[in-house]
Amino acid sequence: MTPVKTLLIDLDDTTYPTSVGVWPILTERVFQYMHEVVGIPEKEIPEKRERLFLEHGTTMRGLNIEYGIDVQDYLEYVHEVDLSEIIQPDSQLMSALRSLPQKKWIFTNASQKHANNVLGRLGIAELFEGVIDVMDTEPWCKPHPEAFEIALKLAGAPQPEETLFVDDLEMNLDAARALGIQTLRVSFEMIESKHPVIKSLTELPHFLSNIGIRRIEELPS
Repeated sequence: MTPVKTLLIDLDDTTYPTSVGVWPILTERVFQYMHEVVGIPEKEIPEKRERLFLEHGTTMRGLNIEYGIDVQDYLEYVHEVDLSEIIQPDSQLMSALRSLPQKKWIFTNASQKHANNVLGRLGIAELFEGVIDVMDTEPWCKPHPEAFEIALKLAGAPQPEETLFVDDLEMNLDAARALGIQTLRVSFEMIESKHPVIKSLTELPHFLSNIGIRRIEELPS
């Protein structure tokens, strides 16, 4: 078994449960931006937003390519939300991450500002080497392989097989595995996945120490 030396960890719906409800708030801000700033009719937004996300990896990238939006303006608009009543310090998560010797990086399709806000409210910001955000990998983003290649370089160029990528989205994990990166999915609900699954990021130490990581070729395709 190849030992894991570096952890690339997604932010939203990975460091905290989906039940917290951050994503619906951000989605509403995306819809508002598409209507109020871009001028897309409200009735067209849900279908168009889903298409942009699936085709381009993020709604932001799709809007930039197809509508020429300013990505910094988009990120500021969408992430201008108050999370103080939604995300609280998580002592269990703090302890779990602190127990891990691996270097830990946040790898997110969100902004640095949003990531720092979330990590600060969870109380785990100091446990990470840094945040690799969507501007760091521009013009790429997860699940594009180029985004993962940039993230690895920014994380100190660890070997892919010695890196574990943790995310809640199957398509992102598929892209990482195709590059030889070890993968782990966080899902707070029972799901079928091609990747190992844990219910909470607090289970990561147990996964690494007691279950271990099987070699990529041993995992089902």
